[in-house]
Amino acid sequence: MNTDSATPARWRLVEIWGDTADLGHLAWSIVIGVAVSLTGYLAASRVLMSAVGTPELARAYAMLAGLGGCVLSGLICAKLFTPKREVVEGAAADPRWREEVLAELAGEHGDLGSVEDLPPSVVREMKELEIYDLFASYEPRAQRTEGAAP
Repeated sequence: MNTDSATPARWRLVEIWGDTADLGHLAWSIVIGVAVSLTGYLAASRVLMSAVGTPELARAYAMLAGLGGCVLSGLICAKLFTPKREVVEGAAADPRWREEVLAELAGEHGDLGSVEDLPPSVVREMKELEIYDLFASYEPRAQRTEGAAP
């Protein structure tokens, strides 16, 4: 069993809004957010009740202080809790996954066309992103099986 606290257990990670979060850090972030923003609201409300003419205006300004507390709590949590995402670059990506993505693109949008038909600026950008060879070598499975000898 891994006892290293720097590496969270896999079951403690959840995906929220397309990002990965640790459940413990998420819970603490919620507590920090509520505490800081509510404290900001209540403190501003108390101070402003005596300084502003109408209670409605005091509450409105206090809500702005509460929103400022939300921003402050976001900054605090960003400093306390590091991101949990893993970035994979280069040869570590599975080439079959890339073929599946291209096949899915072709299925959704029809024929992908040919890279020879692309303008030079697009070709240059694809080469910079290192995806030109992937698209240049892509051949739908139907074409591969049609052209294959029986």
